[in-house]
Amino acid sequence: MHFSQFGNKFTRQTGISRLMEDMGRGLRTPGTVMLGGGNPAKIPEMDDYFWQLLAEMQQSGVLTEALCNYDGPRGKDVLLESLATTLKESQGWDISAKNIALTNGSQSAFFYLFNLFAGKQADGSTRKVLFPLTPEYLGYADAGLEEDLFVAARPTISRLPEGQFKYHVDMENLVVGDDIGLMCVSRPTNPTGNVITDEELTGLDQLARQHNIPLLIDNAYGLPFPGIIFTEARALWNPNIILCMSLSKLGLPGARCGIIIANEETIRALGNMNGIISLAPGSVGPAIAHEMLCRGDLLRLSEQVIRPYYQNKVAETIALIRRYIPEERCLIHKPEGAIFLWLWFHNLPVSTEELYQRLKARGVLMVPGHFFFPGLDGEWQHTRQCMRMNYVPDNQEIERAIILLAEELDQVFSAEN
Repeated sequence: MHFSQFGNKFTRQTGISRLMEDMGRGLRTPGTVMLGGGNPAKIPEMDDYFWQLLAEMQQSGVLTEALCNYDGPRGKDVLLESLATTLKESQGWDISAKNIALTNGSQSAFFYLFNLFAGKQADGSTRKVLFPLTPEYLGYADAGLEEDLFVAARPTISRLPEGQFKYHVDMENLVVGDDIGLMCVSRPTNPTGNVITDEELTGLDQLARQHNIPLLIDNAYGLPFPGIIFTEARALWNPNIILCMSLSKLGLPGARCGIIIANEETIRALGNMNGIISLAPGSVGPAIAHEMLCRGDLLRLSEQVIRPYYQNKVAETIALIRRYIPEERCLIHKPEGAIFLWLWFHNLPVSTEELYQRLKARGVLMVPGHFFFPGLDGEWQHTRQCMRMNYVPDNQEIERAIILLAEELDQVFSAEN
């Protein structure tokens, strides 16, 4: 079959497509420990809450209404209104429903936004997306219509006590060229769990405004919901910031509901893109979110249930890692948020791609780190020394995986000697 250039680009093997294929095989293989994907935890309190909420929505007819009707191209009007009101009251932001659009998941939003602000221009030039901090989310890497759409900057690295470290934006050496059309960061960062500091974020915002380009903040794990942040941080928005949020990490990944908060011009453009590409976003997730907002549950559950659950879970996982793997072999990025741990095998005699294959053969799926440096030029050994693990599975599964990881590390270090 003969595909177009578009078809060839989006059917080739990529980091995210290989990950999803491996995840699919892992799900079909009994005994596989799935530490590679991004599925949120099944938190019992949240499962019970959604069961009760959906039952009440069905009884009242709200669920049937959502299933049986299209919304507008910007998404469900009642959610746009209730969310704008909540954010205005809780965050003090000067926004209205006209500043919000919904998409069928955040991944769709990134595709829209990257290609809205970067790529071929009317004058024949090309503008790019700048990642001021890497590692970054691997799902960004193939979301551009143009090749070589992304450029990235190396971080500075601080070594911390207890075998931990932290990435920082290298503000002194960060260059925003004339060919940059958009700056993008995730906060908390997928894959590392890093939270860019308030000072760093303010600096990036000022830099973006100086160059008259938007700052996109991927807030899938952040504030005010789902609130999976374990360090001091404040949410930031102004008309030059595009804030992308999601219902997935509340425990609703199947709802495929992305939320974009931006200036009105950007929101109108996204509504047009939604209308052309998908007619309208799905309605069920927005209906659930609207009910949660009306009941005052969305922010309450984020703060009282979701954040404590993950904060406890990450502490338990780090304790398990340290039971079997010393810091001389593995450093851990300071866990400041999100649902991942980022492991740095700083003395590893093989690449983490090889370690990934060895673990996969033993029924453990993690993700090698080199996928998480989109747009970074030049050789950097660090990119081949790291892995991402999801700490969501139950502790028995995680412990089994860590034991196997420790055994594989023993083997590769023994082979070197």
